[in-house]
Amino acid sequence: MKVLITGATGLIGRKLIALLVSKNIDVNYLTTRKSELNKIPKCKGFYWNPKNVEIDENCIIGVDKIIHLAGASVSKRWTASYKKDIISSRVLPTQTLFKLLKTSKHQVTHLVSASAIGVYKSSFTTLYNEKSLEFGTDFLANVVQLWEKEVDRFSELNIQISKLRIGVVLSEKDGALSELIKPINLCAGAPIASGKQFVSWIHINDLAEVFSYIISNNLYGVYNAVAPKPVTNKTLTVAIAKQLNKPLFLPNIPKVIMKLTLGEMHKLICESQKVSSKKIQNAGFHFQYENLNLALASLLS
Repeated sequence: MKVLITGATGLIGRKLIALLVSKNIDVNYLTTRKSELNKIPKCKGFYWNPKNVEIDENCIIGVDKIIHLAGASVSKRWTASYKKDIISSRVLPTQTLFKLLKTSKHQVTHLVSASAIGVYKSSFTTLYNEKSLEFGTDFLANVVQLWEKEVDRFSELNIQISKLRIGVVLSEKDGALSELIKPINLCAGAPIASGKQFVSWIHINDLAEVFSYIISNNLYGVYNAVAPKPVTNKTLTVAIAKQLNKPLFLPNIPKVIMKLTLGEMHKLICESQKVSSKKIQNAGFHFQYENLNLALASLLS
């Protein structure tokens, strides 16, 4: 098997490539920075510039599967300009890949694309599975729907599609966890808003394994990439503080404060998505980190 990966130098991409290489899977990767072409050991790098619909067509030689991770972080303030970047960084790369596969000879049979649980409507009670059609109407939900619509076009090329709706990724480097621990380390941590909003999380190692499992077992369709046990914001905050041996004595931070501080981006931490992982589990996948405390211990010890 040979896999082409976009977004290879991001948080998920780095972990995934290391896993695939350890499993002796050949990896090509695309990068927008020519300085990164030879930076990843045992992999071949190829240049692309989706803004100009430019891509090195040699990247798909011998490739059976594509894992599509490219997309700008949503964890930066959503200014009008950056919101355009969030959308274009998902739509343009997907369109560039589509054009390449449509106009070139290749043996690609399977595209696995990252997506996000942010597509689901905020709810404190609903448990969302992959058949749920209660999508949100806010900016992030619209981004995900645009993204998935572009991915769905690959079926026109007789390519099988998988979409992984990813939850809050917990990692020892970068990502959501590093931001969550900052105020707690300063003894200024506290639950956000009511603290009752659900956080559907996943350990970075499990997420990489889910991608690997999908391509190795030819699983197609939509899968939620979240750990089996979602927790509330309060539970997550308390668990991090306990792991760091830091006190929590401040009252909950009001939603209005988060809105003033973060703008529209406050929805990332104030809205609630309780998401099921049953589909991937029923397909035979076993999570190493089902328990939040064990996950945090592995990352923060």
